[in-house]
Amino acid sequence: MSKMLEKPTNKIAIFEGGGIRRILVNDEWFFSVVDVIGFLTESADPTTYWRVLKKRLMDEGASQTVTNCNGFKLKAKDGKLRLTDMANTETMLRLIQSIPSKKTEPFKRWLARVGKERLDEIEQPAKAIERAKGYYLAKGYSQQWVETRTASIDTRHKFTNTLKDHGIKENCEYAILTNELYSSSFGLDSVEYREHKGLTKKDSLRDHMTPLELAAVIFSEATSTEIISETNPSGFVETKKAIHVAGNITKEAIEKIERFTGKKVVTHKNAKELDSPEIRRELAQQSLPERNEELSEFDQKLKGLLGVPPEKQE
Repeated sequence: MSKMLEKPTNKIAIFEGGGIRRILVNDEWFFSVVDVIGFLTESADPTTYWRVLKKRLMDEGASQTVTNCNGFKLKAKDGKLRLTDMANTETMLRLIQSIPSKKTEPFKRWLARVGKERLDEIEQPAKAIERAKGYYLAKGYSQQWVETRTASIDTRHKFTNTLKDHGIKENCEYAILTNELYSSSFGLDSVEYREHKGLTKKDSLRDHMTPLELAAVIFSEATSTEIISETNPSGFVETKKAIHVAGNITKEAIEKIERFTGKKVVTHKNAKELDSPEIRRELAQQSLPERNEELSEFDQKLKGLLGVPPEKQE
């Protein structure tokens, strides 16, 4: 059975407020479907509303992932634990699109805007890069870190494309070769590296590296790409050997840096102190459509569900 997390988390719960019951399971929020429906529709009987909506969605051929929600025992109004249909954020946003209510209009507009932004980014990938830079800066990362992180993304793409060109296609092989790169360069595989920094398996390791650590990864991947391109290894085993050579070159460079500076390149530092629910809410709020007087009240309700503190609501 999935473990419910009780410890504090920086992971934003998008449907906070409105008396909506929620639980954190394996670092993912799940929300009571009837509570969200009751809040958005003001129905006197949200349970019946959900039953009718579920049947309609099934008749329309909706995916079972939408209608077959997870069941968790939550405390009901009578104080007893009762099995309750729960849905994660993605499923709830899908359900909201099928609810005809004034309160759901801001969500639909928000989703439409986010969808348009993603389509624009497909046509012009530079927009996605600029958006990502803005998010990192808003979270408190330095300009130097953001530029280095962006460069690391480009180097990573070149590295994986080179692997693909040399017959590496399976995701598990990418993971093994990435671990080989980390192990030969830093003496730690990805799991050990996360543990060294106090991260969970869902945390992005590179988002918690220092600029120098990122620079070392860039150097290792760029060196791997060059060696693979020049030696043209055949198959997984030969490619792994080429990456190991590149990793050893990076390891030697790291050791020289450490001897010169007297400091370790790989540190326990991570960026968790830069992250908080308040920052995530602000970033989510930035995706809201432009307000006008007619919809300002709905936008306020949306901000409430996003969890934006009252002092942040304008």
